[in-house]
Amino acid sequence: MRTLFDETKINSMTLKNRLIRSATWENMADQSGHMTESLFKLYEGLACGGVGLIITGYAFPLAEEQPNPGMMGIYDDSFIEDYRPLTEMVHSHGSRIVMQLAYGGSQTNYRTEDRNIWGPSEVADLAFKVVPHEMSQENIQTLVKAYGEAATRAKAAGFDGIQLHSAHGYLLNQFLCPYYNRRTDEYGGSIENRARIILEIFNEVRSRVGADYPVLIKLNAEDYIEKGATFEDCRYLCRELAASGIDAIEVSCGTFASGKLGPCRMRIDAPEKEAYNAEHAAQLADELDVPILLVGGLRSIEVIKNLLKTTPIDYFSMARPLLAEPQLVKRWQDGDCRPARCTSCNGCFRPNPAGNLCVLNFESE
Repeated sequence: MRTLFDETKINSMTLKNRLIRSATWENMADQSGHMTESLFKLYEGLACGGVGLIITGYAFPLAEEQPNPGMMGIYDDSFIEDYRPLTEMVHSHGSRIVMQLAYGGSQTNYRTEDRNIWGPSEVADLAFKVVPHEMSQENIQTLVKAYGEAATRAKAAGFDGIQLHSAHGYLLNQFLCPYYNRRTDEYGGSIENRARIILEIFNEVRSRVGADYPVLIKLNAEDYIEKGATFEDCRYLCRELAASGIDAIEVSCGTFASGKLGPCRMRIDAPEKEAYNAEHAAQLADELDVPILLVGGLRSIEVIKNLLKTTPIDYFSMARPLLAEPQLVKRWQDGDCRPARCTSCNGCFRPNPAGNLCVLNFESE
């Protein structure tokens, strides 16, 4: 029988348990995207806290594209040596670390007047009202190459794998979304066309890092906006990625414009409110021969254990609970099975010069 603390593998990466820190924006890197002491300490707390895998906050692969302040970068070779102490530290605690790669696009309010922001079409972001420049095919190929180079750097820096962020309303998700993608070329229209850029990026990354290096992806099961990408779109892309050799798929949902159905839902204060993406994740896990990671509202070890017992889902991701309690996994493993203390208030996204910190911890200092 499967347990949460099984040793498992994703491609060549061995994990000591099935509990994963899902990517979240920490807002702690310096202005150029390089490591800082505070960001290093955040990851050190996670590695000491017993989580099997850490997925970093999203890192931008092009120097001119930074959708939020304090994001990690991976756009040139200077980051290779910069990140090696981080990956070595995580490994010394028996955890693994994967770098998430993301191009933000028009879902941003950061320095929008100073940047040439790309999008699939010139359609204003529903949440931030930013209108991007429609990407030319040359722009698309530039981006595909940038992802490949970023993945190569991550591997050289000692990261155990990379994850492509194709969810939550960022650029790759917008290509999948008919509301934002109104192109008439081979990158728009049918789901086969709308998914093309993601498959091209995956193939570019795979060609550079090799067959044995873990490549993961984060996808929306549904966008939950009018004319958004649907679960059928997600299923199509997952089947194509599985056939191409993706190593694991993290299933999320929603965008900043999805209201109460966004990716970071609030007031998860009862077991029945947890795991709000479980139904979609379980169906994908049943259909695909690819490990599925579930993220979204997980707060209780009993809920997670029940999902492990009753569904084919392999891994369980948390972000906000591990901002509140970096030691949560160790606490559960040591027998203290109280739910996470996270109250789903989203206070960790409020402006704070020290970074995106849990307000419960901040207020107790």
